[in-house]
Amino acid sequence: MFLKTATIKSTNACCNKISRLKYELETADAVIIGAGAGLSASAGLDYSGKRFERYFGDFQKKYGIRDMYSGGFYPFASLEEHWAWWSRQIMLNRYGQAPKPVYEDLLGLVNEKDYFVLTTNVDHKFQLAGFDKKRLFYTQGDYGLWQCSKPCHQETYDNQETVRQMVEGQGFCATEDGMELPAAVVPKMTVPAELVPYCPKCGEPMNMNLRCDDTFVQDDGWYAAANQYDDFLRRHKESKILFLELGVGGNTPSIIKYPFWKMTCQNPKAIYACVNLSEAYCPKEIQRQAICIEGDIGKILSMLHL
Repeated sequence: MFLKTATIKSTNACCNKISRLKYELETADAVIIGAGAGLSASAGLDYSGKRFERYFGDFQKKYGIRDMYSGGFYPFASLEEHWAWWSRQIMLNRYGQAPKPVYEDLLGLVNEKDYFVLTTNVDHKFQLAGFDKKRLFYTQGDYGLWQCSKPCHQETYDNQETVRQMVEGQGFCATEDGMELPAAVVPKMTVPAELVPYCPKCGEPMNMNLRCDDTFVQDDGWYAAANQYDDFLRRHKESKILFLELGVGGNTPSIIKYPFWKMTCQNPKAIYACVNLSEAYCPKEIQRQAICIEGDIGKILSMLHL
């Protein structure tokens, strides 16, 4: 009896929070979405498990690699093998559609609002879902861009066509979902040497445009997006603004979480909402302005549409 009562209270509390979040979404003058890896995970972009085994089973068997994240740091013996790994990861996570329409559902909630997106994700699922690219700031890079590994200059290069050739050279077929391996085909674990990318200026190998160390290139597009974000914050400094944090973990809290807390504290009209599978919390200083909901982000967004 006591367990049933506790469950009812917990369910009611969650529903009340969702109702409040729905109200704040509808009445906000502006919405800033802060998105982390949990949002893409909710959309089905798992980096381990069956999805990983399906496309990287050969690498798992040969090297014992257990997920896409750690595999990105593996010291492969050749650039041909290095880019075999990375081309698969890029094609799946950057150019393929997400398995679940979580990003599309999110767009439906903010499309009529004055919104901006700040994200540490590098898969560009916001843009693929139809978000305005002028309202997006990808702070940590882009799977779809390469840079000089040195780097000898501050430019980035689109990789879509070469990546497509790389995965097809391994035996995969490019599809809407990213890629697929035809039946009875054993994939190659290397790409043709002529597809290995080198810097057009200094000849050094190219690298992913991901913020892993101090060689990360912030190109003109990065700075333009940063300026657009700063301008959005200036315009709405004293507005009724909703800071909507989705799936942000503890790896880089200084990019989204801590600034959202600080700006909420400084603006009595602001609301901070945190939706996460676990550890949805805020400091006591902003508890009255906060809505913290633990649960699957995709399911919560669907409930907000009701």
